[in-house]
Amino acid sequence: MTKRIAAALFTGLATSLISLPATAQQDTRAASGTQAENLFWIQIEAQPTLAEANDRVRSYAGRLDGVNGFRIGGNWYGIILGPYTEDAAKIQLRSLKNAGLIPRDSFITYSNKLRQQFWPVGVNALGTEPLAASAETDTASSTPSSAAGDQVASVAQPNTSTPQTQPEPPRFETRREALNSERQLDRAQRKALQVALKWEGYYTAAIDGAFGAGTRRSMAAWQSDRGYDPTGVLTTRQRDELLTSFQTIIASMGIRPYEDQKAGISVAIPGAMVEFSHYEAPFVHFDTKEDSGVRVLLISQTGDQNTLYGLYDILQSLEIMPVDGPRQRRDSSFTIEGTDGKITSYTQAELVDGTVKGFTLIWPVGDEKRRNMVLGDMKASFASLGPQALADNAGLDAATQSLDLVSGLDIRRPNLSRSGFFVDGQGMIVTTAAAVQECARITIDDAYDAEIVALDDAHGLALLKPKDPLAPLAHAAFLSVDPRLKSDVAVAGYSFEGRLSAPSLTYGSLSELEGLNGENELNRLTLAALPGDAGGPVLDAGGAVTGMLLPNQAPAGRSLPEGVSFALDAASITKFLSDNGVTAQATDPVASIDPVDLNARAADMTVLVSCWN
Repeated sequence: MTKRIAAALFTGLATSLISLPATAQQDTRAASGTQAENLFWIQIEAQPTLAEANDRVRSYAGRLDGVNGFRIGGNWYGIILGPYTEDAAKIQLRSLKNAGLIPRDSFITYSNKLRQQFWPVGVNALGTEPLAASAETDTASSTPSSAAGDQVASVAQPNTSTPQTQPEPPRFETRREALNSERQLDRAQRKALQVALKWEGYYTAAIDGAFGAGTRRSMAAWQSDRGYDPTGVLTTRQRDELLTSFQTIIASMGIRPYEDQKAGISVAIPGAMVEFSHYEAPFVHFDTKEDSGVRVLLISQTGDQNTLYGLYDILQSLEIMPVDGPRQRRDSSFTIEGTDGKITSYTQAELVDGTVKGFTLIWPVGDEKRRNMVLGDMKASFASLGPQALADNAGLDAATQSLDLVSGLDIRRPNLSRSGFFVDGQGMIVTTAAAVQECARITIDDAYDAEIVALDDAHGLALLKPKDPLAPLAHAAFLSVDPRLKSDVAVAGYSFEGRLSAPSLTYGSLSELEGLNGENELNRLTLAALPGDAGGPVLDAGGAVTGMLLPNQAPAGRSLPEGVSFALDAASITKFLSDNGVTAQATDPVASIDPVDLNARAADMTVLVSCWN
């Protein structure tokens, strides 16, 4: 493989590769303020002789930056990568292993385990600093460091440009010539090709560097799909094309380590797709970058199990948490997954160091391969830095406070909310048909799912049954006779469609026992109702239900005077219930009750009915 292809291989597969710049490899200055024992390294091989170690270190240096050779005790010589910060070393180790660029038994070691350096000649890598973030790769380089948190070294993008002296690979190779060039690849380079083929969906077996029948079939399929002769042996140019394509995809994510001392969190983030926005407790917000559609939230707050459980409930009320997906809550952690037609969301949080910490990854639908790679890296790298967490008022000065927002995040809102009321002790509910037709999901009080049992479009009635059994505090007792004309009435309803946590009572009077066109089943009310009140019970002064408030009844092209409302009478409702197997409770007129008692009775039987799509 040419030096140019080796460079592309390195860039493409080392997703989170954190390498020393070439100039740093020649730098023998002492690290300013950095103690050698605080440096972290990756040991990838050990050889029993200096000659063998020199051969191996040169082989790795042809593919990777930051390669060093140290005597490591006794008669052993180690091939060592570094130095790194601790978090960067962990991400580096995982990335290189996953890419097949270093042995699976590679491990993190420390400066006090290293002796004399034998390669590169004349270099003292023990005196260099861990890689610092460059302006091009700094996760929040456009914001002050105090606003974006302290960050660990970002992913340095190695120089993958083709050296002027490197010859172009041949434009055509026979199968025999391709096999000959393929034999020059070492095991790590062969594994890298399998990784790239697996990413493209052609290879499904183990990443072992052995080009057996499965690898040959995957190569042939890749060649065939791109219009090449399916020989099962990639030419030099085809290997270059495959690896460069993979490298471009990986570079588009820019996975890099991020450390936030304010939040007390260390995690790898897709730095090419998101950028730090602001703090708003308990979240660190990363907004989408360059229209990627990706968002990240870090979760950080001091608390206990009650805090964890409260956060679990609150998060599921947000727009960024689609309702379709698994949820799992344990004693000290939880996960929430959800997807809809637009986004896929994943959240994890745990109790650690006396805090609740976690993250949310929001990703546009249709890009699952990149999303799965980023999510895997975030899960593997996530760590608490100790008991420090965001203050409860973090970001409050800049926050936009609204009932529709939680810490800057939109609360999920239904398409439509109306009122309804319990009609028996089993939790059956009557509401207006207009509220529940063509709904993907119906909820009661935003907490319980319900299903439609029966509809009466002619009268505008719907009968709902909660999916989980409910025991209402009160249910309707329907007036068994016609109500008295001009008597006082009250409608219980969620006038403001759920913005208030309890129903309101709107007072008025019964003006007529029929509709404007003589409809016997309607009662005309003088009452200033709002759209959210539709479906709510109409009560007399004694608390008996005389009907159900209907939506606006104005004929098309006409506007009714203010304060004109209509209700379906009790007789029509009780017949509808009887026809559908529900026995309604009847009552005779009783004396007026105290308005406080009337309000309590109405609140106990009235529910918020919401339609979700």
